[in-house]
Amino acid sequence: MIGSGFLYAVAGVVFAIFALLSAMDVEHSRRWGNAAFYGLIALSFLGGDRIGDVGNGVLVLGLVAIAGFGWMGRSTRPPTAAVEREANAAKYGNRLFVPALLIPATALIGTLLFRQFPDLVDPKQVTLVALTMGVIAALAICYIWLRPRPATPFVEGVRLMDSVGWAAVLPQMLASLGAVFALSGVGEVVGRIAGHAIPDGSLVGAVLVYAIGMAAFTMVMGNAFAAFPVMLAGIGMPLLIRRFGGDPAVVAAIGMLAGFCGTLMTPMAANFNLVPAALLDLKDQSAVIKAQVPTALALLAVNTILLYWLGFR
Repeated sequence: MIGSGFLYAVAGVVFAIFALLSAMDVEHSRRWGNAAFYGLIALSFLGGDRIGDVGNGVLVLGLVAIAGFGWMGRSTRPPTAAVEREANAAKYGNRLFVPALLIPATALIGTLLFRQFPDLVDPKQVTLVALTMGVIAALAICYIWLRPRPATPFVEGVRLMDSVGWAAVLPQMLASLGAVFALSGVGEVVGRIAGHAIPDGSLVGAVLVYAIGMAAFTMVMGNAFAAFPVMLAGIGMPLLIRRFGGDPAVVAAIGMLAGFCGTLMTPMAANFNLVPAALLDLKDQSAVIKAQVPTALALLAVNTILLYWLGFR
């Protein structure tokens, strides 16, 4: 059965190639730091089950050490020549978007199709499997149609990863941290504190604390997936769902949307808010956040109203 093992194998091979290309970039002053970072990620994907929990914990500490000590840096490898890019654009025009559009199309069609064959693809992983197959198909079409050098897609990929740097794995780490917080009982502590702040029997107060708390905790954690288990365990489940009879689907879904509003307003969500500023060479690293704050606050207000209106009808 095709499942998570297939996904991890593909990701592991890609990061292993990134590690190899980084090590071979002799003009890169921090090539060994980049190579080690990508190599550890590849090891996690390819051998995570075999090295066990302790081994994976040490691996994560290695990633943090490489990033924390500043051992990573942007590659000096030049991108594809501008002349070549302009020539391809003139020759193929908007058809160049076909491989990129193939990926979401394959993900959608594959998700619907694979559900009909539960013995072929793990039902829990159909979307990710279809998405991965779409990426592989798009890459194959590019090789056949555009005929780039074999290493070109991976060279461009590692150059992009070098620009993003350690922030590429930040969402996964923060989501894991949220799970750790939930298991350690942080949600219960948050629930007790919120219980003192919310007037007894006040549905409006509970909704406000839950929605605003999701946004605020997301700003601290940098990831709504990290904030969700804590806030749901502390406020969403005991108060909104059990005490006030809220619709679990609405409470969970709109709670996540409220959390995403916090994502727009925090530097902790570095991959969304700091990396674009770095890639665009903006003088103000907080420029993206400042531009998003008005929209985030408006969306948070709307989501809070929708949570109250739709969740407790």
